[in-house]
This record gives sequence, structure tokens and C-alpha cells, in this order.
Amino acid sequence: MAKMKTIKIKVIGFVLIASASLLLLAQNPGIQRTIVERKDISVPGREAVIAHVEIAPGAAAGRHTHAGEEISYVMEGEGELLIDGQPARKLKAGDGFVVPNGAIHDARNTGTQPLKLAAIYVVEKGKPLATPVP
Repeated sequence: MAKMKTIKIKVIGFVLIASASLLLLAQNPGIQRTIVERKDISVPGREAVIAHVEIAPGAAAGRHTHAGEEISYVMEGEGELLIDGQPARKLKAGDGFVVPNGAIHDARNTGTQPLKLAAIYVVEKGKPLATPVP
């Protein structure tokens, strides 16, 4: 009986986390994350998620965190990376950046063309890829 209750609590928690992730994406129509690959890695409890990220001109991802590191390469466009506690960083094609585990951050397209990123997330398996932060 206690095992069934634990399973129900985990399912409810997963649904709430998934809903929060969808809310982040739904509130930001200017950003599109397309998962290219998702695989377990050699670090127990972690997975690598490879994504193509596109942010429309004038749009922002919105303040959020990841349950792991984000490692990104700017393929096209211009933008700005805002990590809490750090100065804003201007981005252009050819730049790369790393967002530390749990860091509250945002990315904005400051150009006139889409900002396109190749992103690799090394995150806790089973957690949402992005969690919104007010």
C-alpha cells in the first residue's frame, strides 16, 4: 500500500514538472527547442540532450534554469546571454558558452535575424529540460 502511494506521488510530481516545462515553452512563442538526440551518458543519473534552439528577432527565452549544464554554440545571429550575478554577454555566430548547473539565466535575440544555437544539455535524467523562474 505504501509503495502504491509513493508511485502516485512520483507520478503527480512528474506531471507538475512536465506542466511547468510546457508552460515555459508556451509562454515564449519566440523560442523553439527541437530535440535532436537524447541519450544516457556514463555519469549515473544523467543524460545528454542535443537540441537545435532558435530564438526569433526581439524574443527572449525567459528566465529559467536547467538541472545540469547547458553547453551551446551560436550558429547564426546575434544575442545576449544573461546569467544572474554575471555581466551580460554579447553573442554572435561562432561564439560558445556554458551555463552552470542550476544558474538562473535568459537569452535574448538582439539582432534582426533568428538566433540559432546548437545546444547540449547534460542534465539529471527524468527532470524537465528547462524550469521557468520568475
